[in-house]
Amino acid sequence: MKKSFNEFKEFIKDKNVAVVGMGVSNIPLIHFLVKLGANVTGFDKKDESSLGDIALEFKAKGVKLSLGENYLERLTGFDVIFKTPSMRIDSECLLKAKSEGTYITSEMEEFVRYCPAKVYGVTGSDGKTTTTSLIYSMLKEQGYKTWVGGNIGAPLFASIEDIAENDKVVLELSSFQLMTMKNSPQVSIVTNLSPNHLDMHKGMEEYVESKKNIFKYQNNNDLLILNRENDITYSFVSEAKGHVKLFSSKRSVKDGAYFENGYLYVLDKRVCHKDEIVIKGMHNVENYLAAFLAVREEVSIENMRKVVTTFNGVEHRNEFVREFHGIRYYNDSIGSSPTRTLATISVFDKPVILIAGGYDKNIPFEPLAEQGYKNIKELILLGVTKDKIKKVFDAVMKEKSVHIPVHIVNSLEEAVDKAREISEAGDYVVLSPACASFDMFPNFEVRGNKFKEIVNNLK
Repeated sequence: MKKSFNEFKEFIKDKNVAVVGMGVSNIPLIHFLVKLGANVTGFDKKDESSLGDIALEFKAKGVKLSLGENYLERLTGFDVIFKTPSMRIDSECLLKAKSEGTYITSEMEEFVRYCPAKVYGVTGSDGKTTTTSLIYSMLKEQGYKTWVGGNIGAPLFASIEDIAENDKVVLELSSFQLMTMKNSPQVSIVTNLSPNHLDMHKGMEEYVESKKNIFKYQNNNDLLILNRENDITYSFVSEAKGHVKLFSSKRSVKDGAYFENGYLYVLDKRVCHKDEIVIKGMHNVENYLAAFLAVREEVSIENMRKVVTTFNGVEHRNEFVREFHGIRYYNDSIGSSPTRTLATISVFDKPVILIAGGYDKNIPFEPLAEQGYKNIKELILLGVTKDKIKKVFDAVMKEKSVHIPVHIVNSLEEAVDKAREISEAGDYVVLSPACASFDMFPNFEVRGNKFKEIVNNLK
């Protein structure tokens, strides 16, 4: 039984509340907390001039600001702290606050706790955004008022009083958002798991444990959807609290969703042929199978099919940018892990010119080289990891007695120039970095938009 939001309103009124980080998601949160009668202090590494109008607006509303390089040293003496998802709960300042009796939470934790509507939560190493978008699209096609949030869409907690019990809410949830979660969605999907974000987590075990929170607090009426073909996700079956449904791209699954002889099925009902799906690749077949299972009680087969034949994918996910002089350019900036990049380059009908490299998340690149070398015609590397990636490809080329030309560049502009120089009509040039963007760009969207800008300006 969901808690009434009135409980939170009574709890937060007149409390001294710290909100750490004054980025896009926390701006509406701060406004909302002020409206609910909390005494709010906003914390951010930026100074007041960098925050600009936001700082002025908050000060006019009575929000105190704690800014600058050592801003977290002042995170003490509060009743409640809303932390940013990437802030570790075992950070020194939060441990100190907890010892003082402070209630530490996050926007997403409180939203899942109090949201009156049915919540569908999606997590995984790859495919989260596409699966979330598919579930959202199918529910909307069926006629439900549907909200999307988490890692995508708008921050939802500030809108919680506008969400009705009969609405549907779809959330894309990262390991950082899940790490401290003590409530689970009624429908939880884990698309797949492989090494990722090991720069932020203490190791693979912690990463996997954080993902488990998406189902750890479910009850026996709830639903957990898992990938049968991923060893880690399949191992979760024994720990499930609710019903489990499996999806598979390799075998028929009783009472699940599966791909067989070119067709996609859910609970043995044929939905569509693989060739009807607009977004290509077996990883997207899996994303569809997971989505079918999630909405099978709410959405008709007919409306599932409508989405199959019209959904063009999500920006920055193997997105076709342009054909120039017979060369087709694709933006897969979301490809921030080796497994994600492998999935992307495997959907093309011949080896691609791959642009890769970026911020080092301390995850191994051997799988990309060992499994992906057949899908790469030439390799263009940039960013902090360029030498690390080159080293593993050199080793694989030596072992396999194959040759893939490797080019080292210093910027995305140089990478596109090099791709243009070495490509010929009929080639595919794909940006799928296998790394995060933070060495050169604030996020993968900025990186992808820059790539598209450079490609669209080619003359």
